[in-house]
Amino acid sequence: MSTLTGRRVAFVAAPEGTEQVELTEPWRAVQEAGGRPELISTTEGEIQAFKHLDRGDKFPVDRVVTDASPDDYDGLVLPGGVANPDFLRTNENIVRFVREFFAQHKPVAAICHAPWTLIEADVVRGRRMTSWPSLQTDLRNAGAEWVDEEVVVDHGFVTSRKPDDLPAFCSKAIEEIAEGKHRGQAA
Repeated sequence: MSTLTGRRVAFVAAPEGTEQVELTEPWRAVQEAGGRPELISTTEGEIQAFKHLDRGDKFPVDRVVTDASPDDYDGLVLPGGVANPDFLRTNENIVRFVREFFAQHKPVAAICHAPWTLIEADVVRGRRMTSWPSLQTDLRNAGAEWVDEEVVVDHGFVTSRKPDDLPAFCSKAIEEIAEGKHRGQAA
């Protein structure tokens, strides 16, 4: 039996700028574990992913954030890419959507630059986490304990630094989503 059978996982991405592999690898991991990933964005249609600075593939949006509720999902994955979280953190609906996962004690997994959105949601204070190295000052200033590790888990909150960390990131994200709610998540 798969570990995520019957579970829905929201993937939040901007219309442009998501690091493709940080979307596709966790997406595949959720599917292989029996879960149902859904792509949430700010607009209908498709998102344009990137392979570092080059355009990658396009992916269909399943639901616009204004039509989505964290109540409908068992976990949240935030892919990185520099432009993606920079755009997302300026959207009040996205920030509210992300913040609610923490309030509901649901697992959240964020990689690379994705913690920029989490800073805006004010959910990193007192959390031990990692990210792409250039975010460490931003995270420390927001009250997080930043560490340079492949994957960090803090009460259902999973973070990793970069695409090279994806095997560990995907494994821990699946594990935390399978475990369900974590009381320490909203701490």
